[in-house]
Amino acid sequence: MQLKLLDDLDYTILKFPAHAEIPALFHEINAFKSITYTEDECSIIVPSNTLETSQALSVDNDWCIIQVIGELDFSLVGILTQLANPLAENQISIFALSTYNTDYLLIKNKDKDKAVDVLCDCGHIFQ
Repeated sequence: MQLKLLDDLDYTILKFPAHAEIPALFHEINAFKSITYTEDECSIIVPSNTLETSQALSVDNDWCIIQVIGELDFSLVGILTQLANPLAENQISIFALSTYNTDYLLIKNKDKDKAVDVLCDCGHIFQ
């Protein structure tokens, strides 16, 4: 697969109560950002230091993002498995996120270089 380290920003994953309102500043962020609501929580991913975190139930800093390049058809099978399995075998934890078009892996910055090496060794290509 064609992969890309998304940018040079550090990202933060925040957990809020399930019915939390979207922070006003969220809409002003001009970089990768994501909000996911479930009945149990609201998870927000943003570049570090772009949102106030005092209302968050949990804050986890120091993530980078690997993007799968191109639009992935819904009929494709095993895309995340091809990435997640070799990383797991090398003790690299991931936070996976999918959108309509493609998949993203959040990796702790301390594991970024090792993750790139592992994925390249498996035949994946970074832009």
